[in-house]
Amino acid sequence: MNFEFVISCLYFFLPAYFANMSPPILKRLGVFNFLAFPIDRNLKFFDKKPLLGSHKTLRGALFGFLVSFLLVLLQRILFEIEFFKKISLIDYAKINIFLFATVFSFGVVFGDLFFAFIKRRLNLKEGAPFLPFDQTNYVLGCAFSLYLFKFPIKFEIWLFLFFVTFFLHIIVNRLGFYLKIHSAKW
Repeated sequence: MNFEFVISCLYFFLPAYFANMSPPILKRLGVFNFLAFPIDRNLKFFDKKPLLGSHKTLRGALFGFLVSFLLVLLQRILFEIEFFKKISLIDYAKINIFLFATVFSFGVVFGDLFFAFIKRRLNLKEGAPFLPFDQTNYVLGCAFSLYLFKFPIKFEIWLFLFFVTFFLHIIVNRLGFYLKIHSAKW
């Protein structure tokens, strides 16, 4: 693994990282509060447990998707600059950028919501640790979505992103916890 590989992987996944950070920042700023209601509308599943939980809001899902989508489009624009072309893992000029941005962004949000659903089935409360999935759910969701739509991202890239995201997520969340942006350290 070389430095260029690391930079390329992190650059590729940057939209997901920003999408994952946007909900707690929006909550902390107190903006778009009219969208801060549970995305599952407090529905219960067949097991009488919450579908996703009250902390998974429409604001978080919507802005997570939107931030990711817009940053993928920005990566397409930056692809015209030689430096960004060199570090890009995919050829943004040869793909349907709107489809790619949609699938990528949907996967990021889907991964987060899917693992919230799994946590509720396992009787884990909101904010309870669920290692390593709290830290990597959006990696897994994005990988799954892009795989389904046949966007060819190599397995070793996903493996690297899974491990590095696990540690980055913990570091960023600890920082966010101490800055009172996050309510949990993990």
